[in-house]
Amino acid sequence: MELKNLQVGPEIYGELLQGCLNERALFTGQQVHARIVKNGDCFSRNEYMETKLVIFYSKCDVSEVGNRLFRRLRVQNAFSWAAIIGLHCRMGYSEEALLGFLEMQESGVLPDNFVAPNALKACGALRWIGVGKGVHGYVVKMGFGGCVFVASSLVDMYGKCGVLEDARKVFDAILDRNVVAWNTMIVSYVQNGISEAAIDMFYNMRVEGIEPTRVTVSSFLSASANMGALQEGKQGHAIAVVGGLGLDKILGSSIINFYSKVGLIHDAELVFGRIPEKDVVTWNLLISGHIEFGQVDKALTMCQLMTLDNLRFDSVTLASLLSASADTSDINLGKEGHGYCIRNNLESDVVVASSIVDMYAKCERIDYARQVFNSTINKDIVLWNTMLAANAEIGESREALKLFYQMQLESVLPNVISWNSVILGFLRNGLVNEAKDMFLQMRSSDIEPNVITWTTLISGLAHNACAYEAISVFAQMQEAGIKPNTLSIVSALSACSDVAALHYGRAIHGYATRHDILLSVHITTSLVDMYAKCGIIDQAKWVFDMILNKTLPLYNAMICAYALHGQALEALELFKQLEVEGIEPDNITLTGLLSACCHAKLVNEGLELFNHMVSKLHMKPTMEHYSCVINLLSRCGDFDEAIRLILTMACKPDAHILGSLLAACRDFPEIELGDFLSEHLLKLEPDNPGNYVALSNAHAASGRWDEVSYVRDLMKQKGLRKVPGCSWVQIGGELHVFVAGDKSHPKIGDIYTTLALLGTEMHFTGYELMFGDSEILFS
Repeated sequence: MELKNLQVGPEIYGELLQGCLNERALFTGQQVHARIVKNGDCFSRNEYMETKLVIFYSKCDVSEVGNRLFRRLRVQNAFSWAAIIGLHCRMGYSEEALLGFLEMQESGVLPDNFVAPNALKACGALRWIGVGKGVHGYVVKMGFGGCVFVASSLVDMYGKCGVLEDARKVFDAILDRNVVAWNTMIVSYVQNGISEAAIDMFYNMRVEGIEPTRVTVSSFLSASANMGALQEGKQGHAIAVVGGLGLDKILGSSIINFYSKVGLIHDAELVFGRIPEKDVVTWNLLISGHIEFGQVDKALTMCQLMTLDNLRFDSVTLASLLSASADTSDINLGKEGHGYCIRNNLESDVVVASSIVDMYAKCERIDYARQVFNSTINKDIVLWNTMLAANAEIGESREALKLFYQMQLESVLPNVISWNSVILGFLRNGLVNEAKDMFLQMRSSDIEPNVITWTTLISGLAHNACAYEAISVFAQMQEAGIKPNTLSIVSALSACSDVAALHYGRAIHGYATRHDILLSVHITTSLVDMYAKCGIIDQAKWVFDMILNKTLPLYNAMICAYALHGQALEALELFKQLEVEGIEPDNITLTGLLSACCHAKLVNEGLELFNHMVSKLHMKPTMEHYSCVINLLSRCGDFDEAIRLILTMACKPDAHILGSLLAACRDFPEIELGDFLSEHLLKLEPDNPGNYVALSNAHAASGRWDEVSYVRDLMKQKGLRKVPGCSWVQIGGELHVFVAGDKSHPKIGDIYTTLALLGTEMHFTGYELMFGDSEILFS
């Protein structure tokens, strides 16, 4: 046109800019811009042309030029405002977008149904629900609510702010819902962890005849993966195939993520192989999937193939590799990953730094972890929490507390994870009072304890012999409206087992039943253990029989229950059933069986079992196994065979084995052996009062009273005292504790009178009641 001397007006240049915008041809658009400037102010200072240039640079995401041209506009109209607010949203400048939305109104230009969605998007990104509701009010006032595009943006905003009820109200009010509206609602449910509702919404969408897009299926697969819903996820994959939705990077990654999370890693590999163009995200999903299932070698092979595909590792790839190093305690692999980070300037990435710290901590090199932590300049809350957790796990409570206060001095406010780590550190170190004080401080600081906080406290109290406090905290957890998880229930049941609190154990059993979580293998195993230790073996058997698909831990719990109750034959029969079902036993299984044989003095069965373990199962005996067999032989008086077995052991016998032999010498005239064992035992554990008591009892059994006096004097010189026996009984809601030699109970007179009557009755029925000094345990 120019060669023919035809006039080229602003409209033509506007069309040219639009064509460049459609193709995102930035360089060509800049050439058009230059031609406009050359044509003088009548072109470049034209309102239409100025607006077109702002729109072009804004939609090409050239932020600096777009903003400069916008500020130079003589007339800022609705189109230029829409362009610049949209630019701010896409670039992540959400606050600037909202300021622009307000400034636009102040300038007398009313935002339309194209601008309002950008303002809502900014509110969602900032989680500013108050401002979002204000924009919602503006939408209603201006009559834009009927626009499906605006309504979908409202659903998205409420979803991102976590207000799902309002999101659903807006969605239900949309008369002509398109696939975008459905997708937005489904995505909102998935983002807020309400996966079941997302799946229901997907099915409702299908019923209404709306064809799903890649976004729909990807969200549906994410919900299925989160719930472990295998059949639903497979249906989603089938819908994608039948609907002709090509395996692009987004859909392909969602399918890989689903199969990885439900444990079908081979299927994930098949899908991965069919994706034509793979990006780093796709590779990372499969690498992390292999690592999650312990297939570190495959993950490393995938990393090599990824580099051959000319893709570089990003922070997610390295985090996965460092996680594998941590899980396998492979410090050499971890160091290689650390070296790669340094060579590629990734060590300053806080995600990578946190993974490196975690890796070194789990490889038991807390000193290296501390060096990496100290060298990281911009520490975020995640990195602080990683270092806190590393110290808490090894019981470094003082260091964890120091970090907790240091982070606050550096203007990083602790969150619930930070508090949890400090509480865990105290409990790991046995500092129960400090942990409870920290818990109270947490609540007074307006930080609400979450399920992990409560579970940590319950578990820690149970492990620190504060069983009744653990049970009390479990009750407080429910009063606070926190639903216990599997670990908190298991910890509470463990506390009940420790003090034989049958009443509380049954209450927890009832809770698990009412909330449909009884089938958890951890809970059923704990229930079997609890009932057995509370003396109700029939109830333990009932729980065991109730489970159809029994696992090894459940079998182990029942075998140990039989052993505890002296029912060795039942334990051996259960072992046969375990083998028939093709379940491979482990060390715990054999320890329980050998212990059962020991309690019942089944020598032949115990020896056969031990030989079966070594020759048929090819298991290497542990110290516990040797201890059970040696204890069995010595209790039956076969000291020669017991000594012969000790001499064949690959390792030296520990104090427990020698102690059991010494205790057996009390019932048999084995004076020389007793002297030999006592000499070695006192060398192994010179400060264990139990060894001196066993030695004293052995001397007393053989009538060597001078030796008894000598041992007792030796204990006094060393300041050692026998730990008194203790037992308890719960009557109603009151616990009665009895310690050997303690006469402080208010009804001690009645108790001794009753004992005397029982003694008289037993004497007349042909039994002799033996009272040791004052070491009578009441139960």
